[in-house]
Parts: sequence; C-alpha cells; structure tokens
Amino acid sequence: MDVIDLSTSGLPVLADRGMAVPQYDRETLVPRIVHIGVGGFHRSHLAMYVDRLAAGGDDWAICGLCLLPGDAAIVDALRAQDHLYTLTMKTAAARSSTVIGSIVDVVHAPTDDEPAVERLARSDTAIVSLTVTEAGYDDTDRNRRTFDLIAAAIERRLDRGLGGVTVLSCDNLPGNGDAARRCVLAACDRRSPGLAARVEVSCTFPNSMVDRITPVTTDDDRRALLDDFGLRDRWPVVAEPFCQWVVEDRFAAGRPDIASVGAILSDDVHAWERYKLRLLNAAHSAIAYLAALVPYTYVDEVLADPDFANFLERLLLDEAVPSLDPIDGHPPEDYVATVLDRFANAGVRDQIARLCVDGTAKMPRFLFPIVSDRLANGGSVERCATAVAGWARYLAVVPEADQAPDAAADRVRRLASAAREDPGAFVDERAGFPPDLAASAEFREAFVDAFRRLDAGGPRAAIG
Repeated sequence: MDVIDLSTSGLPVLADRGMAVPQYDRETLVPRIVHIGVGGFHRSHLAMYVDRLAAGGDDWAICGLCLLPGDAAIVDALRAQDHLYTLTMKTAAARSSTVIGSIVDVVHAPTDDEPAVERLARSDTAIVSLTVTEAGYDDTDRNRRTFDLIAAAIERRLDRGLGGVTVLSCDNLPGNGDAARRCVLAACDRRSPGLAARVEVSCTFPNSMVDRITPVTTDDDRRALLDDFGLRDRWPVVAEPFCQWVVEDRFAAGRPDIASVGAILSDDVHAWERYKLRLLNAAHSAIAYLAALVPYTYVDEVLADPDFANFLERLLLDEAVPSLDPIDGHPPEDYVATVLDRFANAGVRDQIARLCVDGTAKMPRFLFPIVSDRLANGGSVERCATAVAGWARYLAVVPEADQAPDAAADRVRRLASAAREDPGAFVDERAGFPPDLAASAEFREAFVDAFRRLDAGGPRAAIG
C-alpha cells in the first residue's frame, strides 16, 4: 500500500481503502463559526458535530483562530493538509477513523491583533466559540488578550451595523457561558465606555456542558493510520466513542440544526452539569486514590477488577444518584451505566495519575456535595467516606515526589500524615471539609472506619 499524505486530492484513495471521508463540497461551506483554541478536544467535539451537519447538507463550517506563538506547528499542519485531519474513535476491540472536513480556514495571530479582530468581525461570523481551558477565564494579562480581541471585534461589528454574535464556551467548566460573559464584559469596560451595555443587548453567552475523553495522540495512533490506510496525518486526534454536548438555545445570530446531529438543547444546562459533576467527576475522584494505592495505572484496569467495579457502582447508585433531581427522559441510573461503560474502555487508556491531580480542589466540588446531601436527607455516606479516606491515605503514605501535582495540598498532606495516629483528626481539623461534614458524627465514624481498614488491609479491605 502506497503511503499518502492527507489532502483533498487524496480523499478518493482513502475512500477506496475503507476510510470515511467527506462526501460534501467543502468549497460551498461558509465559516460562520470562528473557534479560538483549535486543540484536540475541539477537533474531537464541536468540529465533529459541524462535520456531521455538513454531511447532512448544511453549509456551516469553522475558521480556526490560533493566538499563541506555539500554535505555529498546528497552523502549519492544518494548512499543509487543506485543513483536514483524522478523528479515530477507539475501544479495546476496534477503532474507527474518519476524515473531518469542517475546518476550512485557520488564522494565526500570535502578536498582531488586526487579523484576529477582522476575522471575528466579518459579516459571516455568527458564533465565536472557545476552548481555552478552565484557567483561561482567570483574569490574567495573558488571558485578557483573548477577550480583548472579542470585545474589539464585537464593537467593530456593531459600528458597521452587523449586529452581535453568540460567544459559545466549549470548555469543561460549570457555568462556562456565564464565565465567558463576565470576561467579555470586563474587556468591554477596559475598551470603551458604554460598550458593555451594547454587548449585553446584542450578544448571547449560552452555557453548555461538553463531555468526551480525548487523550493525547501517540506515535502508536499515527502508526495505526499508516498500517490501516497508508495515511500520513500530521495532526490526527483520537477519542472515545461517547460524546455529549448540552447547550442552551440562546443564539444571537442564528445557529445550525445541532440537535439533528446529536446535541441536546436544554433550558437547564445546570442540571446536566450536576449529573456530570456527581456521577462522572465524582466517580473519577472516588476511585483515583484507592486505585493508586493498589497500584493500578489505568482506569480500565480498575473497572476490570470486580471488587472495585462493584464499589464504584454502589457508590454512584446508592449515594450519588439520590442526591440528584432526575432530568426528564434521562434517568441518572442510565448515566451511571454509561459512565461505567466508558471507564471500562481499554481503547482509551485514561491514567489514574491524571485523576489524582489537584485533589484538594476536586474533592469539595465533586464528592463533598454528595455527602452533604446524603447527611441532610438521612442517606448513606459509607462509600463516599471510603473514597475520602483513600485520598487521605494516599497523601499520607505515597512519597510526595511520587504524588500527582496539587498546588494546595501542603496543609492537607500534614493532616493526612497525622491521621495515621488519629484518623478522626483529619475530619476534626477540617481538611477542606464544609462545616456540615466536619460536624457530622456519622461521616466521622465512616471515615475513621475506612481509614483504619485501609491501614490494616489496604484498598481491597476498605472497599469490601
């Protein structure tokens, strides 16, 4: 099989070799979406949805906007491939690769603002979407530039009589639209008196919930494309089969029919966020430290262990699910089944070490709200307490140099070390616990019991 580089001219060859390729005319697409942050997640998520729209006859497309000097390699790779790339969905048993054609242009503006502002301000721009990471909404000089550019572009559009746009955050951040609105309005205040008020009445900032595991592409992934299709792709992306996008239907300048390609339009994105926080993110934190103590390396290894799989399933069904208000047509029990299936996917080898990062920030967001709800409503907290004890044990016995990064862990680490002599002190000294947890005799007893079982017999004794 001859090796070919990914390009428009090579698509018929790839189709003959069995790869799914765009069957639509990319020349007729209109890049009404300008996306800031053209990384792996964007290409496995929003760009995939837009590709599906194009396959169904829609003419929406994406222009990527890259703002960092280090994005030069990304821009070069996309341009060399006519802005095409492959998306491979992986399970343990199979992989399926598709050429994505929804990105039709890319602008690189690492220092000069004008190309970025003018591209954002063009009359055909309807949506400015973002994946800039959770930290990208912090008020720092580096982050301000992104939102200063958006504010400048919206002002230019309004001055030209073009109207506002939708600013659509696709970052994994609760209330991401609210965060984007805050940052854009702050940029408007920095730029021009009265601009924020004009933006408020002309633009929208819908909240959305996004979800798809998109690991770093490896050399093995690139070799698989060569072996399977004789294809050399300079910038492929891989992902799990599962993909979810829930978004508020608040678009200032129109939108494509995203519901027709699998997106969920909802008036209550926050309910979906609670599902994700308490069933997906909490599940990650619940197994992370206990699994690290075994030690397991990958999440799928944990789910292949019947004791751990049962522990996690019971934690989610017996403690997390009762803390949630069900979404009509989407019972939380179904979400749990999907989470367990995703975790068991050995095709996407999610690392336990990644789940252990920043536990002092994650525990209060993911697990503690479940415990608070169960305590307030007379429910069981045994398994959540065991997960918290696993976190404390990890901090106490794993050498600090081998622990996952956690910038705020110093105090909690000291309390965890002291807990080896007096487990209850970890609760009494409020190691990041809200007052109701710290004051709860039930939670304290469950934590102390789990910590002692961990000390005596390890993780398997604690979860049994």
